[in-house]
Amino acid sequence: MAIATESQQAQVQAATTDAVAAAAVGRKVVDEVSGWLRVFDDGTVDRTWTGPPEALPLMQPVPAYAEPRDGHTLHDLPGEPNLRVYLPEVALAGRRLPVVVQLHGGGFCISHPSWLMYHHFYARLACALPAVVVAVELPLAPERRLPAHIDTGVDGLRRLRSIALSDAAALGDPAAELLRTAADFSRVFLIGDSSGGNLVHHVGARVGEDGADSWAPLRVAGGIPLHPGFVHATRSKSELEPRPDSVFFTLDMLDKFLAMALPEGATKDHPYTCPMGPNAPPLESVPLPPLLVAVAEHDLIRDTNLEYCDALRAAGKDVEVLVNRGMSHSFYLNKYAVDMDPATGERTRELVDAIKSFVDRH
Repeated sequence: MAIATESQQAQVQAATTDAVAAAAVGRKVVDEVSGWLRVFDDGTVDRTWTGPPEALPLMQPVPAYAEPRDGHTLHDLPGEPNLRVYLPEVALAGRRLPVVVQLHGGGFCISHPSWLMYHHFYARLACALPAVVVAVELPLAPERRLPAHIDTGVDGLRRLRSIALSDAAALGDPAAELLRTAADFSRVFLIGDSSGGNLVHHVGARVGEDGADSWAPLRVAGGIPLHPGFVHATRSKSELEPRPDSVFFTLDMLDKFLAMALPEGATKDHPYTCPMGPNAPPLESVPLPPLLVAVAEHDLIRDTNLEYCDALRAAGKDVEVLVNRGMSHSFYLNKYAVDMDPATGERTRELVDAIKSFVDRH
């Protein structure tokens, strides 16, 4: 993690304190996830970061840029839903590339695809594969509970299909035309970080239920859940193992985010968070694409991730599993650890290589 100077930390802390105080005037906090969000008695939500200031740079938005940087350009496509598109320079040379659709994490309650933590990894992935990476801006709970996130993921694919079927004059947006001419829409891969991994499963199943004819020329060729947020209502062994404190993933975050995101009255045994459980449709009946599932060895939810993989295998699904040895939840999103810690950097390289191999083979 990058460490800001004492002066920078003091400035951030002062600004944060002022923002939180202003947001809370005349209202009472009725629920809170430490550092991340506060829910008020009038139903409004304040997501001003109040945790350690040295974590704040990872949450800073990265503006789009049409001039190439590090081998790619970055474009925002406003619409329903908003999309962010990473185009490798090889695509600008006329080569059609597979499409990787990113469904971001954040426990269904926080984060944005423009954040640096996502940008550094998905810009790298776009160039390494190479592929067109399309990040979907998702709704946030508790203002919008599940299945809103799944619906938006499906809508993102519908928007891509519409772009694929349009001509340049109809699109009316140079960035959308670049996407249309660069993308091989018959090779679309869903990828999701943490809770976004849940969406890979459920969005992929929705598309499969519709049938190939409903989506042509778009075809979902594979899914890549990275440390998906699959759990049970009862604690798994890995959730109970003692672990170092982390501002990015704790049991309190897990419990509170899912309570805010699941349908009212639902427990973590709901199919949205436990697709391998007794309340979910039998996995044999769920039409899923081939999957590559990444599981972090030191993740709080390692055991339920592995249970999901075992259930997929038992159901006869095409699934590959990559265990990130020595790593914790979403380690690859911490740009500073990736850049400065040799082990994190090496595990991230292995993850990128595994994703590339999977995409190349499907």
